[in-house]
Amino acid sequence: MGIKKVIFIVIGCICLVLGTVGVILPILPTTPFYLVTAYCFARSSRRLEDWFTGTALYKKHLESFVEKRGMLPSTKAGILISVTLLMGLGFFFMARKGIWIPCVILGIVWISHLIYFLFFVKTIHDEK
Repeated sequence: MGIKKVIFIVIGCICLVLGTVGVILPILPTTPFYLVTAYCFARSSRRLEDWFTGTALYKKHLESFVEKRGMLPSTKAGILISVTLLMGLGFFFMARKGIWIPCVILGIVWISHLIYFLFFVKTIHDEK
């Protein structure tokens, strides 16, 4: 096995772990990490690529985005609700302490999330 394949496997595994942590902690973005994982596994090993694309995590968080270039409404809603709750909690605690600059930054990040997911990520509807 070449060094290039080993590097792709290592990067893919790191991104897989970070993306999976992002499922639990919405502060980490799941989809970009899973996209990098899919890319790295595809470049390193057919077996790893087949395994990853067969997992429930891939099917739930990435399959519709990769195949149809969009997300289901339920996926978008789940992302936006969890991000809003987490950022709202952070905003609340910082505002209670009078820490306003990070509150403004957090507000800008939150608005950016809304704009991106509502206007730039295509909404697809399940054709079942």
